[in-house]
Amino acid sequence: MTVPSRELTPDDLELIEFAREIIDAHSDGDVSAHTMAAAVRDADGQMYGGINVYHFTGGPCAELVALGHARASGARELSTIVAVGDAGRGPVGPCGRDRQVLFDYHPGIRVLLPTPDGVRSVRIEDLLPLAEHASRAQVLSRLRKNRQARTEPPSPTARACR
Repeated sequence: MTVPSRELTPDDLELIEFAREIIDAHSDGDVSAHTMAAAVRDADGQMYGGINVYHFTGGPCAELVALGHARASGARELSTIVAVGDAGRGPVGPCGRDRQVLFDYHPGIRVLLPTPDGVRSVRIEDLLPLAEHASRAQVLSRLRKNRQARTEPPSPTARACR
């Protein structure tokens, strides 16, 4: 299956460099909990960055941190995202969870990632061609249910986290 893509623009190259600067400045070397950085550009051209927090139990990917940073800074419409690995690894494609989040919350976003033709720009829809897109109403409904579950008193049989 061939995924449609386009060549990188000067803005795309700038976004990659922004993410590279973040990981180069904040990685801790061989024992780092921070191995990936991400950068996202909004519709107005503003860039926002994030870095992952690796932990053996899981942790937020750099892309999700960058999305949160953009949102906390007031950005709503995002146009492009890229993740860059430490130790000179360059751009890396998003994991499945990140692809689904991007697809649900930013269906028009372009992702910069390595392809057989080099690093290219790909629409998120083309990375999940057979995915079911959750409507805004479905996403909000799930968020409300999760919020309600967190505010309800725990059942007597519920186990505490350790």
